[in-house]
Amino acid sequence: MAALAGAAALTGTARAETFPARPVTLIVPWPAGGSTDAVLRALAKATEPHLGQPIVIDNKPGAAGTLGPAVMGKTAKPDGYTVSQVTQTQFRLPHMQKVSFDPIKDFSYIIRLTGYTFGMVVDAKSPWKTLQDFIDHAKRNPGKLTYGSGGTGTSHHVALAVLAERLQLDIQHVPFKGSSENLVALLGGHVDAASDSTGWAPYLQSGRMRLLATYGPERARKWPEVPTLNEVAPGLVFDSPYGLAAPAGTPAERIRILHDAFRKGMQEVEFLRVMENFDQTPRYMSTADYTADNIKTFADERVLMHKLGLAKK
Repeated sequence: MAALAGAAALTGTARAETFPARPVTLIVPWPAGGSTDAVLRALAKATEPHLGQPIVIDNKPGAAGTLGPAVMGKTAKPDGYTVSQVTQTQFRLPHMQKVSFDPIKDFSYIIRLTGYTFGMVVDAKSPWKTLQDFIDHAKRNPGKLTYGSGGTGTSHHVALAVLAERLQLDIQHVPFKGSSENLVALLGGHVDAASDSTGWAPYLQSGRMRLLATYGPERARKWPEVPTLNEVAPGLVFDSPYGLAAPAGTPAERIRILHDAFRKGMQEVEFLRVMENFDQTPRYMSTADYTADNIKTFADERVLMHKLGLAKK
């Protein structure tokens, strides 16, 4: 009987240590309906069979995509059951303003996933047929033109801030809480242009928006006729790779399990199809490489923010 009780105790312990034993929450720090939301929902679905548990999406938009991970880092247990998307802004915003998180100390990085295709769009009814048209208008009318982005400090904000600095343009930035709000504002005539990821693609197809530029090192495969910012301002490239993180202190073995499951999810055909549909390409990095790259990015962003005059005083 004692032996049986001991075996039962061991079995109970093994069960208690099994991970994951319940659904995992994936925080998407953007509103539902945007391109990032769609891609991460597809990743969650593709990863569930490999993780052995459902992955529940929790949209927590705000603070240019940093609110969700910041709340996770401060309030979630470091047990592997809560993870969040983290973007380039996570390593930029602390240099711009006071924030509630430390991007190096508050997170255990899991995996880098992919990067965005960004672009600058205008209403199809606008007078600007090309990027040069917009630039010329801005030069003739300093301070008059506005552009929206998914939030202060996002790569789509900083890309046009760098362009304005390079070309000495006075254009006004209007931050929103994500792609959906940004593009609705453009269609409503509240801003003159929108800088964003490819949530604008359906509006191009329907003829409601016009794409003036993309931000990658080369012209986008789907829009080869559209120039890059790099062609106007050499060296100006933004594709903002992103990944997933858990709260600091999450056990390494659970990080490994999450990494391996999401890595397999990344290779599923349906996820690759959704990624391609939103013009994202795999930018995989392992846990160790992603962590090291984030430390370097944090240092690099400090230099860039000071150069642009966007660093906090």
